[in-house]
Amino acid sequence: MPQLRLALNQIDSSVGDLAQNAESIVRWTRHSAEQGAHLVAFPEMALTGYPVEDLALRSSFVEASRAALRSLAVRLADEGFGELPVIVGYLDRCATAQPKYGQPAGAPQNAGAVLYGGEVVLNFAKHHLPNYGVFDEFRYFVPGDSMPVLRVHGVDVALAICEDLWQDGGRVPAARSAQAGLLVSINASPYERNKDDTRLELVRKRAQEAGCTTAYLAMIGGQDELVFDGDSIVVDKDGEVVARAPQFAEGCIVLDLDLPAASEDAPTGVVDDGLRIDRVVLSEKPLAPYEPELTGGYADRLDDDEEVYSALVVGLRAYVAKNGFKSVLIGLSGGIDSSLVAAIACDAVGAQNVYGVSMPSKYSSDHSKDDAAEMARRTGLNYRTVAIEPMFDAYMGALGLTGLAEENLQSRLRGTLLMAISNQEGHIVLAPGNKSELAVGYSTLYGDSVGAYGPIKDVYKTSIFRLAEWRNRAARERGQTPPIPENSITKPPSAELRPGQVDTDSLPDYPVLDAILDLYVDQDRGADEIVAAGFDRELVTKTLRMVDTAEYKRRQYPPGTKISAKGFGKDRRLPITNGWRESV
Repeated sequence: MPQLRLALNQIDSSVGDLAQNAESIVRWTRHSAEQGAHLVAFPEMALTGYPVEDLALRSSFVEASRAALRSLAVRLADEGFGELPVIVGYLDRCATAQPKYGQPAGAPQNAGAVLYGGEVVLNFAKHHLPNYGVFDEFRYFVPGDSMPVLRVHGVDVALAICEDLWQDGGRVPAARSAQAGLLVSINASPYERNKDDTRLELVRKRAQEAGCTTAYLAMIGGQDELVFDGDSIVVDKDGEVVARAPQFAEGCIVLDLDLPAASEDAPTGVVDDGLRIDRVVLSEKPLAPYEPELTGGYADRLDDDEEVYSALVVGLRAYVAKNGFKSVLIGLSGGIDSSLVAAIACDAVGAQNVYGVSMPSKYSSDHSKDDAAEMARRTGLNYRTVAIEPMFDAYMGALGLTGLAEENLQSRLRGTLLMAISNQEGHIVLAPGNKSELAVGYSTLYGDSVGAYGPIKDVYKTSIFRLAEWRNRAARERGQTPPIPENSITKPPSAELRPGQVDTDSLPDYPVLDAILDLYVDQDRGADEIVAAGFDRELVTKTLRMVDTAEYKRRQYPPGTKISAKGFGKDRRLPITNGWRESV
């Protein structure tokens, strides 16, 4: 059987930074060549970054992407890699699509290309366009209608892009019809909890359907609320795993494959789903037999809590770095949420770049102030105390506020103080709100909701405790000091805006609340279904009403790392002005 050494480059790209992304592709191609690769691949839209959103509708950006691709082909040849085929994802446009109502202007396409000999020798566009969750690809792209097949060293390699594997039909059965020996899919599939298991089963299934070895190459890094976890996978035609890349780590997996020879009478014309085979022959003759040396390896899987925590770290790190910031600012209350955010921030950007501020009021307990200071001592982050009581007294003297207005004033003074320090010193503020609080509106607009990014925005409160415990346990296992004070984990959660206040004064116990929220928010279950699942009718009614009336608050919350199948933002789009209520 012919042999082929495949290099899958699991890299991070920045949306819009064409020059830097091209530089990264050249650098990793050089690395692949040094490993003796015969075919090199990069993720979906690696040249432009993903997702480009409405940039796809700007003809200037589309043309810049196309020009950058051509320049990259020349650059690779000039660097001595002209005889090494390189698969790259980029933004293109369809030259043949006729303008019509409902089609994006300019007919942009989520595309891939093969660069060889200083030229673009093959290009193709994503056939299946996702339009669910965070994806709006019907808004941005027109679909491809070809079945691209690259013949290299006597092997026919079929090519696909992300959703082409996630949906039935299309390029997977077409790869079988085209008699491909290898299917390479380039992807920018965002991370979600437990998606690695779903992804593995998907790739196994598609390999068996395609009847050939299948390589699933994924992106890593972060873009706004999305985080990409890598976890590239190669399986053989029977669905057995051949290689698997690490999660949340940039790198290149290189492996030697024994693949069936291309058929002399390989099909041409139109195959499954009306796809037209577009075959380009680079080299008919198989390589001289060699002793396989590289297996690609199989990276250990992260456990569930480490996986989520890693996603939160990668997401925050990417947001800070890609937006040109160097440091972050956190209001440290001594509570579990701000403590976990501080731990994530220290791991993401380094404790020397994390600035914590304790802002006690007359209601702040001594243990909370002590816990905040202890968190700073354990991690080494920069720490200061600025009491808000003088400012609070001035406002109260002028306005004479009472009740909820008095409580919220404290939070808003803290928000104003954080933003003032941010403006003065150049740090970006991190908002400490979690998904449970955001769901029911248990936060103060322009108070604890201020910030540029919310690292735990998509994490329920019960998971906050679990992640904090995991982070401390991981530190102990490494012989390090656990970053989060035990008291911050074990004490009852409280906003400390009035004497003796605890969260359960206003909310159900978090395990019960989060279970209801999971059904209503994440699974879109109605009230009757939630009650039927065993929850108290009155409690369900109250909880759902809080969720429904807090939509206006969520719209004003900063972006934050998405780790669930349905985060607040693009995943879940409900009207603010909404007369519908679930009846029970």
